[in-house]
Order: sequence, then C-alpha cells, then structure tokens
Amino acid sequence: MRLLLGVVLGVFLTVGFAYVYDASTTHPAEQAAQTSAEQRPMVNWDVVSGNWRGWSSSVRNTWNKLAAK
Repeated sequence: MRLLLGVVLGVFLTVGFAYVYDASTTHPAEQAAQTSAEQRPMVNWDVVSGNWRGWSSSVRNTWNKLAAK
C-alpha cells in the first residue's frame, strides 16, 4: 500500500512541478514569438533532450578531468 501511495504521490509531484516550472517561465502571449529551444516549455521533448545532452556532457567532462589527475 505504501509503495502504491509513493508512486501516485511521485507522479503528482512530477506533473505539478513541471506545470509550475512551465507556468513561471512561459507566458501565452510570448509563446508565439519564441523560437529558440531554451525559451520553450520543459515538457517539449526536444528541449528535455537538449538539456539532458548538456548535462551529460558536463558530467562526462568533469569525470574526464577527475580521471586525468
């Protein structure tokens, strides 16, 4: 029962935080004028993919620096 409650709570928190993030970073009037991927809502998969690639590249570079020492 706790597992099910944890999964449901996790889903609601994830969706809630994604909504709050998108609502605070984009406005409907500005949405049509925005063209770059960095300005679009996080729920666009190409934006998430770009953010993931940037993060994984940063982690990989940091690991390579630490491994070289």
